[in-house]
Amino acid sequence: MQKTYRYPEFPYVQSAEQRDAEFLQHPLVIIGAGPVGLSMALDCASRGIKTVVLDDNNSVSIGSRAVCYAKRSLEVWDRLGVAAPLVAQGVSWQVGKVFFKDELAYQFDLLPQAAQQMPAMINLQQYYLEEELVRACQSHPLVDLRWKHKLLSLKQGEGVQGARLTVETPDGVFELGGDWVIACDGANSDTRRMLGAEFSGQFFQDRFLIADVVMKADFPTERWFWFDPPFHPGQSVLLHKQADNVWRIDFQLGWDADPVEEKKPERVIPRIQAMLGAEVEFELEWVSVYQFACRRIDQFRHGRVLFAGDAAHQVSPFGARGANTGVQDADNLAWKLKAVMDGVAPERLLDSYHEERAFASDDNLRQSTRSTDFITPKSRASLRLRNAVLELARSEPFARPLVNSGRLSTPTPYLQSSLNTPDFEGAFTAGLPPGSPCMDAPIEVAGQPDWLLRQLGRGFVLLTWGPAAAVTVAGVTAQALRVGQDIIDSEGLLAQRFDAEPGTVYLIRPDQYVAARWRTYAPAQISAALRRALALEETLA
Repeated sequence: MQKTYRYPEFPYVQSAEQRDAEFLQHPLVIIGAGPVGLSMALDCASRGIKTVVLDDNNSVSIGSRAVCYAKRSLEVWDRLGVAAPLVAQGVSWQVGKVFFKDELAYQFDLLPQAAQQMPAMINLQQYYLEEELVRACQSHPLVDLRWKHKLLSLKQGEGVQGARLTVETPDGVFELGGDWVIACDGANSDTRRMLGAEFSGQFFQDRFLIADVVMKADFPTERWFWFDPPFHPGQSVLLHKQADNVWRIDFQLGWDADPVEEKKPERVIPRIQAMLGAEVEFELEWVSVYQFACRRIDQFRHGRVLFAGDAAHQVSPFGARGANTGVQDADNLAWKLKAVMDGVAPERLLDSYHEERAFASDDNLRQSTRSTDFITPKSRASLRLRNAVLELARSEPFARPLVNSGRLSTPTPYLQSSLNTPDFEGAFTAGLPPGSPCMDAPIEVAGQPDWLLRQLGRGFVLLTWGPAAAVTVAGVTAQALRVGQDIIDSEGLLAQRFDAEPGTVYLIRPDQYVAARWRTYAPAQISAALRRALALEETLA
């Protein structure tokens, strides 16, 4: 068995502006150096935004916390240059199994379409993820990562340029300014409280125990979920493998459980022994009891302050929709903020951040609530129905989609976004409609194997299966990426996944989402779609 993880401490450094008592106005200040705040900083910096990150702590998160990182998050981190070590260290998986009592009810595959660069999911303790993101931020010349900087107050309006922040450090209190502020300071966000931003949703009356267990076991690298198992009757259990032979086990406890008592080793160890067998040796690395909520902020933008991650939305842990959703917030916001800061797009482009990510949050909340209702039935009738579905799922395929042990995180399409240009009627019957995230595909570049998504994400792109030239609107250029010339569709999967014919053109946003598509190259139509994707036309609701 492995030794317990040692949490690093990052040095506090007094900033020159505090030392010299000089008030400085920064282009962007991010509050919170968790996975979302660090990803946001890297994304903004990758687009040329000089960024200050403030965190009141000086280490990584305690315990495994977020464990599962979905393919879309890995694709974002690959664009930011940090995915490779995460995938190498993490435990990749794509098969999940659901058990009812002591029998397999059914299993599922998260990646039915193969030939994509990133795995469907990796399991990796959050502290390892944060360490990698911290290293990347510390080495980036546009990221100023400041530890032991606690936000005390935030003001905007009334003659204040952007926002004015009062911050406490070991050397005292000082003020700094931010043209823009992004709050990534978690579910108990101080920033949200300071602005009086409202949360809407519900807390669930149930408690779960997390146990990180160090052991060598014969379980496969799959997601296993039990309903009413013999070793924990009447409740549910979830098992995941992480790096370093650490296994994450979640035990449903019920609302009447005492959180303090349940965390004691004399309560935790017998539960694990009942599950694994008394002969299995293991060590407890971390134990926690949690209650979860499904809720979101009413507005993702409050003037010059924008909210992301758990500061903007909370979901149950079943489905890995927490950290993954926050990373997608960063993916959506960074390019829009850069366009506004550069003056090539109006501020209403940032209103589309709320439009699209609030829609995604509502989708996640809906999925998460449904999962919770299935896992923790609220009545005897609901319990009987749930158990009947699980019984039928063993033999009847129609029942398996009804089983809900947590719908695993996938990116939400923005099919109704005001930034989309709708298809011409009848032009496409398949492929990726406007508002869809691009699907990866194997390609060749300069005779070498590569992946489509590695060619996207730095700006607007015209992905074309015919002659085309770059299109420029308001100083923003959509560069042409020609299939058959710039890239080779080595296995024919690119055309298949995009429903492409000779002449087909896709307009791809900087976050690798489809903005528009046509069957022929039409510069005037492309210009109009590019203007719409930049919110240069007043189309936002």
